[in-house]
Amino acid sequence: MSTVAPASDVRRHELAEFLRSRRERITPEQVGLPPGRRRRTPGLRREEVAQLSAVGVTWYTWLEQARDIQVSPQVLDALARALLLDPSERSHLFALAAALDPAPNATCPSITPALRAMLDQLGPIPACIQNSRYDLLAYNPTYGRLHCDLDALAPEDRNSLWLAFTHPDWRASVVDSVEMNRMMAAKFRASMAEHLTEPAWKALLTRLEGASAEFREVWARHEVVKQGGKTKYLDNAHVGLLRVEHTNLWLGPAAGPRLVMYVPADEETRRRLERLQALTESGQALASARS
Repeated sequence: MSTVAPASDVRRHELAEFLRSRRERITPEQVGLPPGRRRRTPGLRREEVAQLSAVGVTWYTWLEQARDIQVSPQVLDALARALLLDPSERSHLFALAAALDPAPNATCPSITPALRAMLDQLGPIPACIQNSRYDLLAYNPTYGRLHCDLDALAPEDRNSLWLAFTHPDWRASVVDSVEMNRMMAAKFRASMAEHLTEPAWKALLTRLEGASAEFREVWARHEVVKQGGKTKYLDNAHVGLLRVEHTNLWLGPAAGPRLVMYVPADEETRRRLERLQALTESGQALASARS
């Protein structure tokens, strides 16, 4: 009778093979070691990788032998540096070890010209691209004036969660902001489970806790909610009450960036959003636009 190897065994063997293959491709000269005399195997020796990573030779040997040992994220980080892994290889290493990367690739998802054109062509529908940390990566003109004047904010402040708890205009635009903010915090907590050690996530959490007593109270509840759409009521400062369907379209894995749209739920809302679009495009004084 055939048996299937446990997933953990498969992971360990894949990890062992991956480490061995990366070790064998690197020459001593690439990492500042003398070339040495006749080498029986290509690349670095195990003891050299252990030396460069500041780990024990026996421990590293066990790792390449796929033994059942614990590997900390800090050691994986050291191995990634010693083996000169590129971002894709580093991500693969941590995935095989089932560990969170303490220093992930910090580059923002690429907002291509095609994505920007799509945002603009959505017309009166307010739309933005944001990541799971609620950073606003791009938005169209209508979204830029939906809650507040996003263009007037510093880039580091263009984060929906931060604005929901700290910006007066944003808060005033959301009907039932108390409930909406509670849900946002719960979604943020659910997303953060995969990013607990990442500096950017920890920095945003620390900033929110320092700036908002409301956030501290909500955060202490430990509520968790997954991302999803729903009907929202917004009171725009320029065109009045809006009833919209909050819709997410994922641009990658569910934990990654997404296109967020506020689709009008009735004809009156559509007309008001068309008016908001016209006001933003014409450059009129929005402060006096609301009738």
